[in-house]
Amino acid sequence: MGLNSNNRVEHFSGHACMPISNSSSFSSEVHKVCLPPYKTTMQKLRHRLSEIFFPDDPFHRFKNQTWFKKLVLGLQFFFPIFQWAPNYSFKLLRSDVISGLTIASLAIPQGISYAKLANLPPIVGLYSSFVPPLIYSVLGSSRHLAVGPVSIASLVMGTMLSEVVSPIDQSILYLQLAFTATFFAGVFQASLGFLRLGFVIDFLSKATLVGFTAGAAVIVSLQQLKGLLGIVHFTTKMQIVPVLSSVFQHKDEWSWQTIVMGICFLIFLLTTRHIGMKKPNLFWISAAAPLASVILSTVLVVSMKSKVHGIKTIGHLPKGLNPPSSNMLYFDGPHLALALKTGLITGILSLTEGIAVGRTFAALNNYQVDGNKEMMAIGLMNMAGSCSSCYVTTGSFSRSAVNYNAGAQTVVSNIILAATVLVTLLFLMPLFYYTPNLILAAIIITAVIGLIDYQAAIKLWKVDKLDFLACLCSFFGVLFISVPLGLAIAVGVSVFKILMHVTRPNTVILGNIPGTQTYQSLNRYKEAQRVSSFLILAVEAPIYFANSNYIQERVLRWIREEEERIKANKETDVKYVILDMTG
Repeated sequence: MGLNSNNRVEHFSGHACMPISNSSSFSSEVHKVCLPPYKTTMQKLRHRLSEIFFPDDPFHRFKNQTWFKKLVLGLQFFFPIFQWAPNYSFKLLRSDVISGLTIASLAIPQGISYAKLANLPPIVGLYSSFVPPLIYSVLGSSRHLAVGPVSIASLVMGTMLSEVVSPIDQSILYLQLAFTATFFAGVFQASLGFLRLGFVIDFLSKATLVGFTAGAAVIVSLQQLKGLLGIVHFTTKMQIVPVLSSVFQHKDEWSWQTIVMGICFLIFLLTTRHIGMKKPNLFWISAAAPLASVILSTVLVVSMKSKVHGIKTIGHLPKGLNPPSSNMLYFDGPHLALALKTGLITGILSLTEGIAVGRTFAALNNYQVDGNKEMMAIGLMNMAGSCSSCYVTTGSFSRSAVNYNAGAQTVVSNIILAATVLVTLLFLMPLFYYTPNLILAAIIITAVIGLIDYQAAIKLWKVDKLDFLACLCSFFGVLFISVPLGLAIAVGVSVFKILMHVTRPNTVILGNIPGTQTYQSLNRYKEAQRVSSFLILAVEAPIYFANSNYIQERVLRWIREEEERIKANKETDVKYVILDMTG
């Protein structure tokens, strides 16, 4: 109700229910509150479900249209390519070709590196940079999202699968589980989009992701010491203690040639990354650095192979297009639950990253990205990818940032990326034979180090201590327990916070800002003043059965404390209590 006058609220029948007309400082007004229009139970249910699942009313464009127009609109709705393709021009193509070639120079070395991060053959990383971008270009609604393997999903998949199945001793089974997990991830993602249940991923709060990605980045970086130091025998565990123990237990395997070359390239990559962050117009330097490092390191190894024997290389990579892998999907056996669990977690993480990146660049360019369409696009491309030797892919932040800075205008840049990868698969694979593993480790470290966002953690500490606790739980859970359990603990803390907010809502006393009709918290606004004879309380959450008793008890406590304060200061007694329930 308005607080600028002495209001009286009445029932629809005209009987007064809250007279507050005794204050001389207010004029008298009567506001009648009527019942809403009558609706049947089915109408109420339909309206409620519509509000939950279809807040944007996606079918409004089909109203009062001919059947042909509805067909065209339907194609544009499910296949966004039909929406922008008719207006595509040579000018747009020129920009997309430049950006596509630029992200390809980054995607090729990253694809090989991230595949090794997932304990998969390096060629699978290139396969995953060919088919998924083509599918996304037809189904996706973001103009700047660059699709391919990402570090977090690769890390989680590699960790969860390798804890049960050895990628070396059981390589075929491991590959089957990876493709199957990718299929389940796609099914889950597409189902969320089709059923319009995207709010499920909102349970991965910002605090949870900050801690999770930082912990994962630390573990990933430490795991790459195997490549940077030249260690042959290394632990497959992903906790900080066994990883560090493995590093120092195998000091006899350290190779000084590998260490020197690895550190030099790592410094080079970190320097170019710093330049790209400080001067966005020089983004091409950091974008081209990984491919330049691969080429230069390969040339060095080839030129010194007769003198240097301690540097391990990638070895043979088969030429040719993605072989079909639908026959490798694992739907029956003792490890089916593992594939399902891995697919669920990697699906959630990759979907969260893809949606967040797409919305970020859409906001920068003032266009809309349909979250449910994006879920279906990412899900379908992972389902198709699982049948064509690909593992989990999504929109990468680093590649999308490069794509945006390179001037991409449409998703055609993903088609150019796929075409470049196709040429690489058909003709350039023998060139990677002498590429050293150390350069892949350096590229991975450079990519994941940006995931450690300590400034966000400091901000969480200042704003919300419970969010900071969720961040810490996620971080230390990943470091010392495991990646999935660390994530589960953080999600649990976030859900606990939601329950606390619902069952124990915040209540504050409101005061009037002098000279205005605005009422704000007395604790937050020093100029706010109490209204004589009135106690105005704001309940900053909806009222449910779970918090009704708490609110009653808290309001009574506020009244008691206010009466004690008035008695101590000899002020006018409280005559009215107003509850502001707009929260």
